[in-house]
Amino acid sequence: MSTERIGLIDIGSNTVRLVIFETDAYYNLHELQNIKTPARLYLYLSEEKILNQEGIDKLTEIMHSFKQVAIQYEVDTLMPVATAAIRQSKNQQEILDHIKEETGIKITLLAEEQEAYYGNYAVLHSIDEPNGVTIDIGGGSTEITYFEDKKLVHSTSFPFGVVTLKEMFFDGKAHNDRKAIKKAKSFIQEQFSSLPWIQEKKVPVIAIGGSARNIANIHQRMIDYPLAGIHGYQMEREHLSKTLDTLENLDTDELNDLDGLSRDRTDIILPANLVFNALFDTVKASAFIFSNKGLREGVIMEYLNIHHNHPFDLQEIRKQTVERTARLYNIHPMVARQRVSIADKLFSVLANENILEADAYWKTYLRSGAYLYYLGSYIDNDAQSQNTFYIIANSNLAGLNHKDRVILALLASYKNKSLLKQYIKEIKDWFTEDELTLLHHLGGIIKFSEALNDSHINVVKDLAIEKTDDDTYTLRIVHKGDVLAEEYRANRQKKHLERILDAKVDIQFIEADDPVYTS
Repeated sequence: MSTERIGLIDIGSNTVRLVIFETDAYYNLHELQNIKTPARLYLYLSEEKILNQEGIDKLTEIMHSFKQVAIQYEVDTLMPVATAAIRQSKNQQEILDHIKEETGIKITLLAEEQEAYYGNYAVLHSIDEPNGVTIDIGGGSTEITYFEDKKLVHSTSFPFGVVTLKEMFFDGKAHNDRKAIKKAKSFIQEQFSSLPWIQEKKVPVIAIGGSARNIANIHQRMIDYPLAGIHGYQMEREHLSKTLDTLENLDTDELNDLDGLSRDRTDIILPANLVFNALFDTVKASAFIFSNKGLREGVIMEYLNIHHNHPFDLQEIRKQTVERTARLYNIHPMVARQRVSIADKLFSVLANENILEADAYWKTYLRSGAYLYYLGSYIDNDAQSQNTFYIIANSNLAGLNHKDRVILALLASYKNKSLLKQYIKEIKDWFTEDELTLLHHLGGIIKFSEALNDSHINVVKDLAIEKTDDDTYTLRIVHKGDVLAEEYRANRQKKHLERILDAKVDIQFIEADDPVYTS
C-alpha cells in the first residue's frame, strides 16, 4: 500500500474538529494535522430543537475553512461525520443540504448506535481488554457500550452530554454549586440504573473523548506523573473522587489555571467527572482506563479494514504495535527476528535447567523487547539506550497499559543494572522485587542475544548449557559461518549470563558440521 491521506471532520455539539491522518505502507496512522474550533452548536438550537440560521452559517464557515486546509494537505479522502447536535435538530436535512450546496461537502449523519459502534470499534482495536464498558461523553449525548470477548454485546446513547448537563443543572449557577451537583448526581445515577446490562459487571470502564482526556491530564498533573500520554492510563475510584473533589473546591479563576484542563472545558468538566464516577459505581468497575482512540479513529480503522485487507486485527494488537513501532524506527525485520530467535533459545535452555522461570506474559515481552532492541539508535547511537527507553515509555502504544509500556521500554533499552535502576527511579513502586530481578535477567538475555547477532547474518543455529563444576557452566553455541564478531561480543557480554547463573560461564563455539556437535 502507498501512503494515503484521510481527513476526518468530527462535527459535535461542543466542538468541530479536523484531523488529517497519513497511513504508511505498514498502516501506521500519522496525525499530520489536528485543529478544532469550539463551535458550541448547541447554543444555536431552539427549544423546539431547530438549529437557527446563525448556527448553520457558523458551521458552513467552519466547513469552508476545513475544506481549504484539507486541500492544502492534499487529502485523498475526506470523511465528515456529524453527531448529536445535528442529529437532534429537526431541520437536520436542511442543514446537510445547505452545507452540501455551499461547500460541496457531504456530511454523514451518524445515528446513535453508529456513534456508539465507532467509539467501541476504536477501543476494541487499541485497548487489550477482552471485556469492558466504554463511555464516550460529548456535548449533547453519551454513548455507552458493553463488550465481551472483544465483541460488542450492547450499546445505547443517552440524549445528554456535558453541555446538556451544564444547562440542565448549572445554568446561571457556579460550576461547583452544591445543590446543582447533588441534583445532577441523582439524575445521572437514575439514567444509568435503567441499563440492566451494565449493573455490577466488575469489568474495566474505558473512557474516550475530550472530557476523558482532560480528567486524565488533570490527575497526572496532580500526582506529578512521570510518563507522557494517556492511552492505557488507569485510575481507581479514589483517584476519580480526588479529581472531583479538586474541581469542586476550586473557584472559577483557579479552575482556569488548573494544569491539564483545557480553557474551553472549564465550565463542563465537572459534569463529565460526575458521569464517570457514577458509571464506575454502577459497573463496580475493576479500573477506569483512558483511550486516546475514539470515534474518529474508529471510523478510520473500519475504513482501512474494509478497503485494505483488514490491517487492524483484534487478536494481534500488541504484536502489530511492536511491528509497526519497529518500522517507524527503521528496525530491520530480519535482524529483529534473528535476535528474538536467539533470545528464545537462550531462555529455553535456562528454563530447561530450572535456572529461569517466566509465564507467558513475560515471555511475550522478552520477545517484544528483543524485537525493538535499541530502536533509539535511529536518533543517536551514543545514547541509544536512553533514547529507546524514553521513546517507548512515553509513546501511546495500542494494546499496552502504562506498566506494559515501561516493561517493554526497560527490556528494549537494557544495557546494565545501574541504568535500569536509574530509569525506574520515579516508578520503582510499580514493581515487586521479584519482577525487578526478572527484568534484569530478561534484559541480560536480550543484551547477550544481541551480542550473538552482532554480524546480522544469522550464524547462530543452536544453544546448549550444562553445569561443568560447582561454580562454572559451559555454554555451547552451534554456528554455521564465521563468528569472529559474535565470539568477541559474547565474551564481553557473558557477565549478564553469569549474573543470572550466579556462576562463571565458559563459552564454546562449535561449527555445525563439527564431529563434536554432529555426533
